[in-house]
Amino acid sequence: MIRDEIKTALTGAMKAGDKPRVGAIRLIQAALKNRDIELRGGSGAPADDDATVTEVLQKMIKQRRESIDMYRKGGREELAEAEAAEVAVIEQFLPKQMTDEEIGSTIDAIVAETGASSVKDMGRVMALMKERHAGQLDMSKASQMVKAKLAG
Repeated sequence: MIRDEIKTALTGAMKAGDKPRVGAIRLIQAALKNRDIELRGGSGAPADDDATVTEVLQKMIKQRRESIDMYRKGGREELAEAEAAEVAVIEQFLPKQMTDEEIGSTIDAIVAETGASSVKDMGRVMALMKERHAGQLDMSKASQMVKAKLAG
């Protein structure tokens, strides 16, 4: 499980004295704990814990990438680099990500399967993409690619 990998990585980083990595992993654990608390108040525990962890990690990466853009626009390169270092640590715990070519071929297959022919069918295509490949790709990137495929 991904949670076990995170705990092991924290222990290793603490033993190695790698403070930036320890900090990033602790942020991951805090985000996961917050998500667990949210789920406890709702419908209960999720069926697939790794899917929940992956979702939290992807959200963290998205937030940091937005911060990096803002820091760079504001001329704060040192803060952008710190965020980029956190992204690198977080990405280590995600499943292998699909390449653009793999995403494109997957989109082609799903479009053919669903018979999608226009942007109006985008919802069906994206629903299948999320169902089958949620942890393996950036959904916003996939959305742009699906839109381009169906529009053109």
